[in-house]
Parts: sequence; C-alpha cells; structure tokens
Amino acid sequence: MNLIPRSFFFDDDFDDLFLPSSPMKRNDMKCDIYEKDNNYHIEMDIPGFDKENVTIKVDDGRLTIKATKEAEENSNDKNYIRRERTYGEYQRSFILGDVDVDKIDAKFEKGMLMITVPKKEKIDTSKVIEIK
Repeated sequence: MNLIPRSFFFDDDFDDLFLPSSPMKRNDMKCDIYEKDNNYHIEMDIPGFDKENVTIKVDDGRLTIKATKEAEENSNDKNYIRRERTYGEYQRSFILGDVDVDKIDAKFEKGMLMITVPKKEKIDTSKVIEIK
C-alpha cells in the first residue's frame, strides 16, 4: 500500500525544508527525472568527480546519491589569487515510491550519472465490499 501521493515520489527530502543553506547543497548536483518504458530515469550532472567517488544507496524507501571530493594536499606552495572550487561531500536524497529496488541500475559517464529505477508491477488489490 502506498500512502504517499504520486507527487511525492522522488521529492528531495521535502526540498530540504528544515536544513540551512550551505555552499555544498543540492544545487551542486542538478538532475532531471523522467518516466519512460515503465522505469524512472534520473540523469544527474556530477562534473569533476570520478566514478569511484560516487556512491548510491537505497535505505528505507530513500535513494541517496553521495559524491566526495578531497581537497588538494599540496596547496601550501601555491599563491592563490582566486579559489572557487569547493571540496567535501555532496549529497542528494529522493523518496522512492513503488519501485523494484533490487533492479536499480546506474552508469557514470563523462560527469553524468544515469540511474534507472524500475517500477514495480502493479497488482490490482481492489475489492468490492458487500454492504450488509
């Protein structure tokens, strides 16, 4: 049974309503989510990361994508004029609906993460109740 309205599927933890803004927020991990061929597809831009630094986890109906970038070790010998690139951990979570968690598939290519989330086959559980 699914008590969450369809509009909540893939919502971003209620758009981080209660979390303060930070430089490393979800805006650094832009994505598109669409439905095609009985699957949900997530295409997320994560430029500058290697596949080894990206993890995808599903736990208790929540899909979490985490990317980690370590700071440069030898930056003491550089005299920076401007430093805009940030390092640290980026994370984005989505609430899943009725999906087949065991068949989720992901690819990472040229800075783009592509995740395919198969929908579960709908089983008709409707029943007419006789009124006595």
